[in-house]
Amino acid sequence: MSKSENTEVTNNEAESVKDEKKLKFILDKVKDHSEICPVRDVIHRISDKWSLLSILALGTHGTLRFNTLKREIGDVSQRMLTVTLRNLEEDGFVSRKIYAEVPPRVEYQLTDLGEGLMQQALQLAEWVNAKLPQIVSSRKEFVKKA
Repeated sequence: MSKSENTEVTNNEAESVKDEKKLKFILDKVKDHSEICPVRDVIHRISDKWSLLSILALGTHGTLRFNTLKREIGDVSQRMLTVTLRNLEEDGFVSRKIYAEVPPRVEYQLTDLGEGLMQQALQLAEWVNAKLPQIVSSRKEFVKKA
């Protein structure tokens, strides 16, 4: 093994150890039910059926009115989208601007925090696209075994 290969292995091992420590820290926090776990809370909030789709739609199109956002997302009910947007606004991912007009006009857009989340969601979406053939293959194999 050359010196550069040895250094690469050492760097990979160091990264792996750092990742393991981060994961252990996060999982230990999740297991501790005596305090509110922010990681669990935020992951729960953004991993519902509509939050990431709302984030991605707003990230793609910028500022959107409610009904336009509803059309962009698809089969979401008005009530569910309202709840989702309120939750995202509460956590600081989305801002809402109300215009004093008749009929009232309300627009939604991502905050800086929401933009950061969108970038992470895009990385996840890219990973899924890259791994989609493997995922589809695994699903087919699972069905064959069942």
